[in-house]
Amino acid sequence: MVQVVGIRFKRVGKIYYFDPDNLEFQKSDRVIVETARGVECGEVVVSNREVPDDDIVAPLKKVMRIATQEDLVQLEQNKSREKEAFTTCLAKIREHKLEMKLIDAEYTFDGNKVLFYFTADGRVDFRNLVKDLALIFRTRIELRQIGVRDEAKMLGGLGICGRTLCCSTFLGEFEPVSIKMAKEQGLSLNPTKISGTCGRLMCCLKNEQDSYEDAIRRLPKVGAIVSTDQGNGIVVDVNLLRETLKLKLDKDNEKVYQVVKASEVKVIRDSLGNVPVEQPELIDPKLKSLEDLT
Repeated sequence: MVQVVGIRFKRVGKIYYFDPDNLEFQKSDRVIVETARGVECGEVVVSNREVPDDDIVAPLKKVMRIATQEDLVQLEQNKSREKEAFTTCLAKIREHKLEMKLIDAEYTFDGNKVLFYFTADGRVDFRNLVKDLALIFRTRIELRQIGVRDEAKMLGGLGICGRTLCCSTFLGEFEPVSIKMAKEQGLSLNPTKISGTCGRLMCCLKNEQDSYEDAIRRLPKVGAIVSTDQGNGIVVDVNLLRETLKLKLDKDNEKVYQVVKASEVKVIRDSLGNVPVEQPELIDPKLKSLEDLT
């Protein structure tokens, strides 16, 4: 086990582990650390704790110190400079007539580098742009092309649900989302219904998938024959969220539809025609007539 402290550099960014160097840190502490980009100021989001060796990438960099008041002032000054850098870079992009969309500008804490984030449909030759920016800012310049998901995460906004985007609220990292998830959740496969503001499949499909997979595993499927207190019936529809079943019952030779809770029924035969081993006593000759209801 290794003692670490978790630090985040963006409001909803990835959490990185650092060596606390025998110091105690609390959540929300501002600290100064050395990263691959240089010296940075981050926020503690995971206080001192021990994690397995396999969860870290050795060697861990050490936390340099708690941020001082001067460090926090420097941080605010950097934010002001970032606004000016963004405006300047935007003007230069227009001057060079480059097909790119500037998203954000960011100074490293020590001011040794300015990073510009942009989106573009393809590759962009921005060598002349970098030269111009280096002459203006007199420091290292890095232009980083990002995807539309990262753009939405940086800019924020509201989703079709009316709430702030998941990616800009609590998602530290993006996870793969597939059309299969939409199918299993019974959603319309209309792209406008299942796409987020970024134009990609909504991240909430992945967030909710575990719950749907659990319900799919536990609940009877369409075509299964079940036993209820009002007789046997066949499942014609399943509501995974409410965990209810719509059954077709045969009462007095009439077909009756009824919605019941999944917890109130017992499966006699599943949708594939298999009989649960633990319920052999439910098998009766009327099963054949129930199958005729389909």
